[in-house]
Amino acid sequence: MFHDEWEESSPEARLLSGAKGALDFEENILRPKTMEEYVGQDKVKENLAVFIAAAKARGEALDHVLLYGPPGLGKTTLAHIIANTMGTQIKLTSGPAIERSGDLAAILTNLDDGDILFIDEIHRLNHTVEEILYSAMEDYALDIIVGKGPSARNIRFSLKKFTLIGATTKAGMISGPLRDRFGIICRLDMYTPSELQRIVNRSARMLGISIEKQGSFEIARRSRGTPRIANRLLKRVRDFSAVLGCNEITHAAAKEALARLEIDELGLDETDRNLLRALIEKFGGGPAGLETLAATIGEDVNTIEDVYEPYLLQLGFIARTPRGRVCLKGGYEHMGAVPPESAS
Repeated sequence: MFHDEWEESSPEARLLSGAKGALDFEENILRPKTMEEYVGQDKVKENLAVFIAAAKARGEALDHVLLYGPPGLGKTTLAHIIANTMGTQIKLTSGPAIERSGDLAAILTNLDDGDILFIDEIHRLNHTVEEILYSAMEDYALDIIVGKGPSARNIRFSLKKFTLIGATTKAGMISGPLRDRFGIICRLDMYTPSELQRIVNRSARMLGISIEKQGSFEIARRSRGTPRIANRLLKRVRDFSAVLGCNEITHAAAKEALARLEIDELGLDETDRNLLRALIEKFGGGPAGLETLAATIGEDVNTIEDVYEPYLLQLGFIARTPRGRVCLKGGYEHMGAVPPESAS
């Protein structure tokens, strides 16, 4: 009766993944439209407000912007807000979607003055496509080589002055030449429970969900510091409450629903606990190599590294060492195990 229609093996479909997936079909409805509606990231918003105001006063396009941070923190939403504030159009694409240099050339030549091009997962651009971006970002020109060998010649096309907003969860994978061409670089940080509670309350109002203050905080504190997860959990808790005959999400209803979803008080799910359990029980706390650990719990190496580990590292439950992953004192205590004297 409570089965959700998604593949458990897909990291994008994991309930506590910050990645966008099929569970987020209502995301556009919940997306804030202005800086005032956008909760959290106060320093980023304050700085962007200054840069936007200065660009508008000069009548120029905003300088290129790089947004980086964990998935689900609102990078795409912030790009939409920047476009709304600048009063310009935004065109969306992603690094993997731009396969050939001609694809990027077609996008760039269709941009008008002041338009914003948003490239999600910009770290996944292939090298040839990335090189075309250099002159486009710096000189607002498109250099295309026609022909091959001695007869090859370079043709330069002028572009309208646009703003590139790049988003990435892996800033370290962006090449130096590309990163240096962004005039504005903003890091988005994980959210506090109180900020997430404000987001849950706002989303509940927009979805017509009645929720108690304690109920919204219960969801917020188990959302791993990520708005996308908070909104996802709100919708799943709503489902449980509706089927159980509750017209309002109370503290008790939220706790009951999250318990059924096997999400504990720190926001860990069964996969997180399996990883900790394997480190403690099968590897004596570690170190354990990533591939060995992945094989033990039946997960993909990249999934562990990108989806599960970041939050466990943030909590101080595990550590990465040259010899492999180790479980720290906090991880032992959370799993009800006695840490060895060497754990810290």
